[in-house]
Amino acid sequence: GYAHWKGQVLNSDELHELYEGLKLNKVNQYDYVLTGYTRDTSFLAMVVDIVQELKQQNSNLVYVCDPVMGDKWNGEGSMYVPKDLLPVYRDKVVPVADIITPNQFEAELLTGRKIHTEKEALEVMDMLHAMGPDTVVITSSDLQAPLGNDYLISLGSHRITKADGTKMTQRIRVESPKVDAVFVGTGDLFAAMLLAWTHKHPNNLKMACEKTVSAMQHVLQRTIKSAKAQAGEGNKPNSAQLELRMVQSKMDIENPEIIVKATVL
Repeated sequence: GYAHWKGQVLNSDELHELYEGLKLNKVNQYDYVLTGYTRDTSFLAMVVDIVQELKQQNSNLVYVCDPVMGDKWNGEGSMYVPKDLLPVYRDKVVPVADIITPNQFEAELLTGRKIHTEKEALEVMDMLHAMGPDTVVITSSDLQAPLGNDYLISLGSHRITKADGTKMTQRIRVESPKVDAVFVGTGDLFAAMLLAWTHKHPNNLKMACEKTVSAMQHVLQRTIKSAKAQAGEGNKPNSAQLELRMVQSKMDIENPEIIVKATVL
C-alpha cells in the first residue's frame, strides 16, 4: 500500500446511514456488490446485513468479496488488518459471498489449512466452496509454476449445479509472467475485472480468468514501461511513477487480447 494516507475509516453506523439514503430514494437496486479492503469489524458485519437485504430483493444478485487480510513475503505470511476481522470474514462474509478472490495466504487463513502443493490448494478451494461461494479464485500463490520461476500461479474453481441437482466443478490454473515491481491496487483491479468477465461468461471460468489475467498483464506491462521511461535509464521507478495506467489501458481492459492461457485441471 501507500506509505501515507489520510481520511477516515467508515464505521457501520455511517455505512448504514448511507444505505438508508439509497433506500429512501429507491435506488438500492443492484445486480452486483463488490467489497475489498476493510479495517473495521462492525463495518464488515453491516456489509453482510446489506448484502442479505439486497439478495432478498434480487435473488440473482452476485456478491464478489476480496477478503483483503494479508499476504506472504519471502515465504512468511502476515496480516495487515486487525486480526479480529478474520472470524467475521470466515463466519459471516464468506458464507454470503458468491465469488471470493483470496490470495494463497488469505485462503489459508479462512480455512486454517496450509498450502504446499497444487493438490492442497484444490482441497482448500473445496473447503471454501463448502463455506458458501460457488466461485473461488486464488489470485496469487508461491506454488512452483510448471513454466518456471518467472511465472506466478493463480488457481480457479467454479461449482455448477446442474438441472438434475448434481454438482460439477470447473478447475483451472493460470500461469502469468511475474513483473519485477511493487504496484498498488492490483488486487482491486483483478477483483473488479473478474466480476465483469464472470458476468460476460457466467459458466466459463477459464475464459473469464484468461481475460482478467490478460488485461492485468497489459496494464502492468504498460505501467512498468511508462514508469521506467519516467525514471530514466538506470534508475528504479518510485511508487508515484508506478501508479497503474488504467485510463491509458482502457481498450485492453474492455477488450483484452488473450496473452495468458488457462489450463483446465
